[in-house]
Amino acid sequence: MRIKNYVALAFGLCAIMTFTTSCKSSESAYKKAYEKAKEQELAQAQVSEPVEVTPVVTTPVEAAPVQTTPSVSSTSAVVREEKVTVVSGNALKDFSVVCGSFGMKANAEGLKRKLDADGYNAVVAYNAEKNMYRVIVATYADKASAAQAREDFKGRYAGDTEHPDFQKAWLLYNIK
Repeated sequence: MRIKNYVALAFGLCAIMTFTTSCKSSESAYKKAYEKAKEQELAQAQVSEPVEVTPVVTTPVEAAPVQTTPSVSSTSAVVREEKVTVVSGNALKDFSVVCGSFGMKANAEGLKRKLDADGYNAVVAYNAEKNMYRVIVATYADKASAAQAREDFKGRYAGDTEHPDFQKAWLLYNIK
């Protein structure tokens, strides 16, 4: 009698498993058919409805005057103003080309050594307000020269996979 009970129990479990599997597959097939019909309905609605096109009207806008630092020339290069002090290297002039910024002095010094080996006379400067070490590759008295040096620097390292961030070099105006 026990064997009959086990056989009946096993048969019942098999029947339940078969039923749940068949329900899931029919539910899935129903869902797929519903989604396909919905997509066709949306596609027909988009094709049959006319689309109204409104012309774009542009209004000229007057630019506000831009305030610049007193010694800034008329070049279009954007300049960040920061107060920095030289940590290693020569003194800075008004405008500098920054090619790296680090929170740790050792990292800045490492980049300075690499740039010095490449023929630059790099400078490490510290911005106390932001607690950042700036690696400066060149420094000039005027903005135009600094902007040209930045473009030359970026050109020299274009495609350099070791230092792709050199393409983000920026100009610094040292606030005294």
